[in-house]
Amino acid sequence: MQLGKGNQITQGANKQPVKKKQGKSLAGRANAWLHLWLGLVSGIIVFIVSVTGCIYAFQREITNVTQPYQFVEVQDKPYMAPSELKALATKYAFGEKGETEKQRITGVAYGPGKAAVLNYGNRKDGFFALYLNPYTGQLLGKKDFNKDFFAFILKGHFYLWLPAEIGHVVVASAILIFVILLITGLVMWWPKNLKKANREKSFKIKWGASFKRVNYDLHNVLGFYVMLLALVLALTGLVWGFEWFAKGSYFVTSGGKSRPIVREKLFSDTTNIVHVAQAEDKVFSDMAKHYAGQYAYLSVSFPGAKADPIVVNFNPDAGTYYRRQFHYFDRYSLKEMPSKALYSQAYEKGSFADKLYRMNYDIHVGAIGGLTGKVIAFFASLICATLPVTGFLVWWGRRKKKPIAKKAQPMPKARVIPAVKEPAVI
Repeated sequence: MQLGKGNQITQGANKQPVKKKQGKSLAGRANAWLHLWLGLVSGIIVFIVSVTGCIYAFQREITNVTQPYQFVEVQDKPYMAPSELKALATKYAFGEKGETEKQRITGVAYGPGKAAVLNYGNRKDGFFALYLNPYTGQLLGKKDFNKDFFAFILKGHFYLWLPAEIGHVVVASAILIFVILLITGLVMWWPKNLKKANREKSFKIKWGASFKRVNYDLHNVLGFYVMLLALVLALTGLVWGFEWFAKGSYFVTSGGKSRPIVREKLFSDTTNIVHVAQAEDKVFSDMAKHYAGQYAYLSVSFPGAKADPIVVNFNPDAGTYYRRQFHYFDRYSLKEMPSKALYSQAYEKGSFADKLYRMNYDIHVGAIGGLTGKVIAFFASLICATLPVTGFLVWWGRRKKKPIAKKAQPMPKARVIPAVKEPAVI
């Protein structure tokens, strides 16, 4: 306060100080920092895994069209025996040299309207499949998995085309980080209140806005909508990524039980080796009668080592894997060997945790829901692939943003306050 002209008192504008908006809490800043840097570290891996997942989603449908040699016309006569098809496949694959210990036909799979599939190969030289007409033995086609497009895509999805022991850990770690990103992203997305403006920002994409705003909405809004599906894809992927996660998820879903053996390594009794002619033919014939009219495919293995059993794989559905069942037979006595392994039991007899574990692959690729499920998995993977890209662009845009110079605020006008007369001094 000061005296002005005419003994009047002038005073600056008596305005209350404007309260600054409170910034994010320490927890909020830590969450945002974690989301940013974990996203930058894992982004390229999540992008590759998501894109390859998109492509692989329709692998079966695409190969059914591009590889017609997988199918044959059903004929009213019995299939050729496994031993007969094996002899032909050995000739087609190895010529006059025949089989070796490292290069041999490992099994044959039959299915109604399908070519008989015989596999051979090893990790060093690669794996191959021959497709034979199961009624005539005619060679219909050959697949070299070293050159197969979807085998290439699958290696990228699992290993980033790196050596398996390295790529497996890298991919699994990135997917675990992706789960954390989904959670931290949800925390950042969560609206502070549910006013109309906040609802629109959180649930709608403002297509008519600037590129930066549309990109932000694509990351923010689509990330929210896909979150649950993305979690399902990520968590089912982690079942293969880490053994501790596979056992832990079974422990949780079973109410505290240990996961049973998935596949059991059983051995034939080598103390009484008796050569049984056409052993695989007899086992397959019995199992084909047992599952008559029920199987979409039925396969039988050709044992290599002396102690190897004969393994029969039954599946009632060509589009999924969760209901398949393995049977083990002693190659000398042909007696079925009991097994407590998960896939040695009928799916219907399993507990909830058993069934969920067996469905893991089919849930992951969407096959559990048929073609509709695959379409959903495809678009969920596609959106997941966009999240690292839009997130990076959001970060880059803020990083390149120039600080806006503050305009000088005009001094408030002084208002005049009339002077108060002082009382006369007596």
